[in-house]
Amino acid sequence: MSESDAGGFHEMREPAVEKVVVHMGVGEGGRELARAEDILEEITGQESVRTQSKSASQDFGVRRGEPVGAKVTLRGEDAHEFLATALELADIKQSMFDETGNFGFGVEEHTEFPSQEYDPEVGIYGLDVTVNLVRPGYRVKKRDRASRTIPGSHRLTPEDAVAFLEANFDVEVTA
Repeated sequence: MSESDAGGFHEMREPAVEKVVVHMGVGEGGRELARAEDILEEITGQESVRTQSKSASQDFGVRRGEPVGAKVTLRGEDAHEFLATALELADIKQSMFDETGNFGFGVEEHTEFPSQEYDPEVGIYGLDVTVNLVRPGYRVKKRDRASRTIPGSHRLTPEDAVAFLEANFDVEVTA
């Protein structure tokens, strides 16, 4: 039975959203980072986690381990709801997908989200959205006991990811 039969994928080949990571890179701690965390929490409805710099950069005045951003990881229904809203704000291109069907996009202004309004005291922040798509059975690769590699025929391709997005989120992916 091919994937095009019965109007979709076999249930074990049906792609699913594993997680959506929403990230704001501010470049410094303090008040700017606190504002970014507040905005992320308002947009996603979840508590944010601070991200630290992995290396020092004299050009940017950042030391290793210094807080430079915030992120939120969404799973399940929260991920679907956020994705439905965020995808309306972005133009998704074929080049945004990696070889395993994951993709990322940016939203230039947080004020584009329906729940946000411009506040001159806060300013405008951009955010990055990374989406991880998987097929059922992918946990076999990640589990501790008896882990195995996923066969090439079961791995998610960029074409499958595009078809999943267009069918489930009413998004048109351009070339």
